[in-house]
Amino acid sequence: MGKNKVHTRYKLEDGTPIAGTTTIIGILAKPALINWAWKLGIEGIDYKKVRDTAGSIGTIAHYLIQCHLKEEKADLADYTQENIDKAKVAFNAFLDFEEQHKLENILVEAQLIDTKLLYGGTIDFYGKVDGKLTLLDFKTGSGLWPEMRLQVAAYRNLLQVNGHKVESVQLLRIDKETGEFHHHMLNELSEAWHMFKLMIPVARLKKKIWKK
Repeated sequence: MGKNKVHTRYKLEDGTPIAGTTTIIGILAKPALINWAWKLGIEGIDYKKVRDTAGSIGTIAHYLIQCHLKEEKADLADYTQENIDKAKVAFNAFLDFEEQHKLENILVEAQLIDTKLLYGGTIDFYGKVDGKLTLLDFKTGSGLWPEMRLQVAAYRNLLQVNGHKVESVQLLRIDKETGEFHHHMLNELSEAWHMFKLMIPVARLKKKIWKK
């Protein structure tokens, strides 16, 4: 479910665990993140607390969108009011986007796996956006980063191998500070998909080596 998205584990039918998309992408170095953490450290701020708070806000925003699309009531008892209020700013940005586009959801927060390449992922939204079968990924961060292309390329493959046609890949950044949305088309993903496939065995090897 959306509110537990951070803790998702993917397994094959026989119970064998497989890596998630974000875990695989996590092997990449992120210079921008390192620089951000360094700046916070200089200011005497614990970057882990800032990161965790931002992650919680993003999780709540995703959960609110999930409940809205599924016409379910959101249970926010586990979260602070401050984080809920910030998440609602991002959620309202999604509602603004929804008012300007026709959405027909087929899958929301759907966990899918590729049994051949052995990885999994959680799809934020798959359905029709303005009449096209679309993978729509939600982001609540402050910007767009190259690894996001890898992520949606991996998600597109998960949909396709599970029998879902994808006519468009889109990313929706919903700003938790300004309440604005930024809509992006990411349909040229051949290089990103090629890179992600190369990273799958590397991530697997890294896990083995790090255990030793």
